[in-house]
Amino acid sequence: MKKICYLLLIACFIAIYCPLQAQQIPAQDITLSKYKYPFPVHFLKLQIQGQQLQMTYMDIQPSKPNGKTIVLLHGKNFCGAYWDSTAADLSNNGYRVVIPDQVGFGKSAKPAHFQYSFQQLAQNTKTLLDSLQITKTAILGHSMGGMLATRFALMYPEVTEKLILENPIGLEDWKVKVPYQSVDKWYKAELQQSYDKIKQYMMDSYYAGKWSPAYDKWAQLQASWISSPDYSQVAWNSALTYDMIFTQPVLYELENIQTPTLLIIGQRDRTALGKASVPEDIRKTMGNYPELGKNAAQKIPHARLVPIEGVGHLPHIEAYTKFITPLLKFLQE
Repeated sequence: MKKICYLLLIACFIAIYCPLQAQQIPAQDITLSKYKYPFPVHFLKLQIQGQQLQMTYMDIQPSKPNGKTIVLLHGKNFCGAYWDSTAADLSNNGYRVVIPDQVGFGKSAKPAHFQYSFQQLAQNTKTLLDSLQITKTAILGHSMGGMLATRFALMYPEVTEKLILENPIGLEDWKVKVPYQSVDKWYKAELQQSYDKIKQYMMDSYYAGKWSPAYDKWAQLQASWISSPDYSQVAWNSALTYDMIFTQPVLYELENIQTPTLLIIGQRDRTALGKASVPEDIRKTMGNYPELGKNAAQKIPHARLVPIEGVGHLPHIEAYTKFITPLLKFLQE
């Protein structure tokens, strides 16, 4: 009896304290076909760069439409699914909500050969809107999605009614501080990913060293590709998009944005690509979002800044009420 109790105690200890990496995270295929998104998924065929590619999106129709639409653009380490709460609230307030997975991300295609640029992704997004006969919309982008949202607003000002940037990256030019890293090197690093590394990065970079069970599903989703036979192609696309982000900052064109713009900036954020490759004295100057947010708000002609104290790179997950309240107010003005 004592032996059985002892074994039960050991089992409980393992279940509680062992890292999730020791547990089985179901492997996902290259387009997350077995992963259920929060809203029905639709597909758009794109004929680009000599190949036919599939772009996945959600299109949430409100029960009481207010005649307005908003497009939600995801960040680098995410897909459209993480807008679940945001989309639900926006829909409940009458907005039609369109959430694409960009090519290279989520349920969309991961091509073996593709020239990534924010211009190309913006054009893909415009093609999607054209297919849905949407001629005017607000554009909300988080992180890398903020870079894309900015490029979209610059390319299609007649379509972009309002622009919302949630902790966008690309507000500084890392090229002037960080040595260039080849796509091959990014690819090699992606092939060495693990759940533990993903979780540690998110905990350190997004959540100030603190972890909540609510964050785990996004770490698990990103890690679910690692044990898939398709992972090398997922990793290759990830490497290509890292290169796009590093080489195509948007800060030099912020003054050309004519759309009314809301900047929602978590003040604890210190995200910057390549920080690990530079000396400590340079690293300290990178990813200073309190300053980056102020500088961006000064450069964009019709911008309003909403700083959120004590919050990091993901306000819409870490501090949802503080994110959704100014967003709805801005959209309803």
